[in-house]
Amino acid sequence: MKLYYVYILTNEGNRVFYVGVTSNLAKRVYEHKNKLVDGFSNKYELHKLVYFEETSDVISAIEREKKLKKWRRDFKINLISKANPKWKDLYEDIL
Repeated sequence: MKLYYVYILTNEGNRVFYVGVTSNLAKRVYEHKNKLVDGFSNKYELHKLVYFEETSDVISAIEREKKLKKWRRDFKINLISKANPKWKDLYEDIL
């Protein structure tokens, strides 16, 4: 069964968020961390994985990503804080 991930990255000051979707979370976060991804996440140095969800349904993953992107900042902060109270970089946990 193939899994899909919706994830949130932030920078060291937790000032900016990036919401993405992927089928290979470890690889995708590695790409962000090593600046292999041009654009928004690289510009704002968003390399810290603070939240992710997994699902086996790609449509659900894409819909969830779109929903999270529309959420206000405080809703995202609450979501992350409930799942990851210390705002730890979860990258090592997924390897």
